[in-house]
Order: sequence, then structure tokens, then C-alpha cells
Amino acid sequence: MRVSDKKFKVSFIVIVLIVLLATILVSLKLGSVNITFKELISGLFSGQSEGNIGIIKDLRMPRVIIAVLVGANLAIAGVLLQSVIRNPLADPYITGISSGACVVTVFFMVFIPSVTNLRPIFGFFGGLVCCVIIYFMAYKNGLSPIRIVLAGAACNALLSGFSSMITVSAGLGSSNIQKWMMGSLATVNWSNVNILLVYSVIGIIAALLLSKVCNILALGSKNARSLGFNSDLYMIIVTAVAVFLASISTAIAGIISFVGLVVPHVCRIIIGSDHKYLIPCSGILGGFLVLFADTVGRIAMRPNEIPVGVVTAILGAPFFLYLLRRSDLK
Repeated sequence: MRVSDKKFKVSFIVIVLIVLLATILVSLKLGSVNITFKELISGLFSGQSEGNIGIIKDLRMPRVIIAVLVGANLAIAGVLLQSVIRNPLADPYITGISSGACVVTVFFMVFIPSVTNLRPIFGFFGGLVCCVIIYFMAYKNGLSPIRIVLAGAACNALLSGFSSMITVSAGLGSSNIQKWMMGSLATVNWSNVNILLVYSVIGIIAALLLSKVCNILALGSKNARSLGFNSDLYMIIVTAVAVFLASISTAIAGIISFVGLVVPHVCRIIIGSDHKYLIPCSGILGGFLVLFADTVGRIAMRPNEIPVGVVTAILGAPFFLYLLRRSDLK
């Protein structure tokens, strides 16, 4: 790699990071309640917690942090899945992983609400089982991208039906759960931040450590084996990390679609396919996208809110159709 190429990639990542930090400040200020810059600064650096400062600290800050973590996790999960499947259409939502995590999490939210702290673990189990089923259904003389998309669509429909059936059985408590299923950050709190932050750090570090592995897997299984690389083992490991990142995010924020599809593709166009840069860049841009979508959802129809999952679906679905149109898939 030329020095100029490396400088460009690092510079772009730094620029995206600066944009993300600026968006965090804007998101903390905007909402159904007007916050002045003085109150914003006080909310960030003072020990006060009353009035509008309390809104910043207790409501908006946890929501902003969760949005950034969820966006980063989903985008990185998309990068990892695309390196394994070697197709730009791979995504936690399209492959059904998010729906698998959702249905198991909904079950525990409805019937065993006392295990809130274990929601990410249960979500990971559901996402992993769904991923295994989809890969099994899609495998026929190799993994076909179209078969993965079709199997994922079928599992999405089936598991969404199960999730809805569970929420109906919940009676009066189903409305909040249904909003959560659409991808909502309206009820997140500092407890959710503490839980998701620990799991996210573990998953993101694992993804960064696998960057060289992803570069080799992107060459294809045959080429990887010719280099003496155990591609099957590392495909399982990379997929497990991707499922982990996507599932823990779904368990906290519900189903937020297309982030893992759009963000890696945009980053790949700009900085290339080297996962050493692609993974951190996608994580930062993914955090920005979910935070931007959540901010738009909060202010577009004030005082009502549009779930962040609805906003990302509106933005991401046309992009998915565009990719499907221009991709040469068999």
C-alpha cells in the first residue's frame, strides 16, 4: 500500500469520527424539549441533574451512547458477514440473525422479565441458532448469496410471526414491546448502556483482531486453503463474532435494519477492502448513521417519535434494491 493511500484512509476515518462527535452534540441538544448550549455544557460537565440538565443526563445521553454502540456493532457485523459470504448483500437483518435474536429476547421480556441483564446472551443464542439454520438451508454445493437472501427472508417472516404472536399473548404489556421490535431507543437507560458497553467492547476488539483473517477469507476458500489457511474454522469464528455483535444490539434496541448493508458498502467504495481500515471506519460511520436516524426520528414529528428502525428501513431499502439491481448474483 502506498503511503498516500494509507494517509487518505486514516484521514477519512478521522473526518468521520469528527462528524460523529459533532452529531453527538447536536443530538443531545435536539428533541421535544429545547436545550440551550449553556444547559448542554452544564449537562456534560457539571454535577447538576435538575430540569433540562436532567433530561440531558438521564434521557438523552444514554440514548445517544446506545445509538452509537448499536450502529457500530451492526455495521461491523455486516463487514464480517460480507467477508465470510463474499457478497455485499450480506447483512444481519437480511440473513435473519436479527430476527432470531429478536424472537428469543421477546420471549424472555414477556415471560421472564426479571432476567433483563441477560438479554444480550439470550439474543446471541437466538441469532446463532437462526444463522446456523439459514446457512444449512442455503448450502447446496457451496453457499449461494441468493439462497442466503431467500432463506433469510423466509426466516424473517416466520420469526416475525412468532414474535408478534408472543406480544399478543402479553396482553396490556405488548405495546411497548411492539415499539421495541420496530427498533426503538425511547426506553433505554444507563443500565442498558452498562450492559451493552461491556459486550460491545469485547465484540469490537475481537472483530479488529480478525481483520487479517477477513482479508484472507475475502480471497475465497480455495485461495485461502492454498495459503495453508484453515478457512472453515475461521469462517465459523468470524461468523460467530458477527452474530454476537448483531444479536446483543438487537436484544437492547430491537430490529434496526440495513445498517450492516449500507455502511460497509459505502466505506468499501471510499477506502477499499482492507479490513484493517474497513472495520473501524464502518464502526464509526455505523454509529453516525444510527444516531442520525434516531435524531431525525425524534424531531421529525415532534412530540411523537418515529422508531429508529423505521428511519433506517426507509433509507436502506432503496439502497438494497440498488445493490441487488447492479450485482451479478447467481
